[in-house]
Amino acid sequence: MSDSQVTIKLTGDEALVLSHWLEKLQMRDLSRVVDDPAVRVPIHRNARMLDKALSELFALDHDQRLETARQRLRPED
Repeated sequence: MSDSQVTIKLTGDEALVLSHWLEKLQMRDLSRVVDDPAVRVPIHRNARMLDKALSELFALDHDQRLETARQRLRPED
C-alpha cells in the first residue's frame, strides 16, 4: 500500500477550517499532542497542501471568512 495514494475531497469551508486548526496544532509543541513522528509527517504535508490551495488565507477579511465557514459547518441544534 505504500505506493498508492488516497484522495480526500473537502469543501472550501472544510478546507479553510481544517487549515486553521492544523496551523494552530503545528504552532503548539506538536510532539506533545502527537507522540508518533510518523503521524506528524502527514499532518505537516497536508497543512502545506492546504496552505498552497487556499487563497483565502491571505485575504484581508480572513478572520471573517473563517468564522463564516465555521458557522456553516456547525450542525444545527
